Amino acid sequence: MTLLALSFGSYLFALWKRPLLVLGLILQAAYIVSRGAELGRLPLVGPHDTIAFLAASIAAFSIPFGFAVKNRNSFLSSVAVVTAAFTAFSMLSKAHNSPLPPILKTFWFECHVVLAFMSYALFGVAAVLGSMYLKERDPVHEGLQYRAVLIGYCLFTLSMIFGGIWAYLAWGTYWVWTPKELWTSILWVYYSFQLHARLRPWWSGKPMAYLSIVGFAIVLFTYLGVSLLMKSSHSF
Repeated sequence: MTLLALSFGSYLFALWKRPLLVLGLILQAAYIVSRGAELGRLPLVGPHDTIAFLAASIAAFSIPFGFAVKNRNSFLSSVAVVTAAFTAFSMLSKAHNSPLPPILKTFWFECHVVLAFMSYALFGVAAVLGSMYLKERDPVHEGLQYRAVLIGYCLFTLSMIFGGIWAYLAWGTYWVWTPKELWTSILWVYYSFQLHARLRPWWSGKPMAYLSIVGFAIVLFTYLGVSLLMKSSHSF
């Protein structure tokens, strides 16, 4: 937990010293690896572990995008706020230390979860770029936002495929009509719409930026809201 607290501090102070964002990522990655070694499994079960992984993924993906934006300091400052907030939430959440049930001890589950949170992170980066576009009207931000959504969408689609395989092995069906699965499908349809909408001129610019911001809000509800408020096989 000390490493996680240090990463939180690094993200927070990255608002003034940008290189500390990288330090925070290194510390958080070290925490995730050490926790995985301690548990003897992939540490991606429960809000404590998954939110920490999400924060680290956002920080990691922001680095290559940061080299492409003109106002790099503003972009990395926004990312630092997001990663610090998620890390704080992770620290306040109870860690899941009990052994995994047999249903989760599969390669398909691990791929499903890792890809899902990597896609969530890219959607978060797209939301940050969207908010920057609304402030600065820089077309570079819109193009990078589209790339983040496109890559995230591809990873999210793969995650759904792996999740379907896992569901079949676990329950004998690819689909069990849980709230999480329904909202995951809604999220996939939403980003499918956003990617196609960009092909129409009247959706470019501000509308696309708002779509990215709203999309990440749906991501957070699909991830946290459904898990905490609705009974599901994916609940924490």
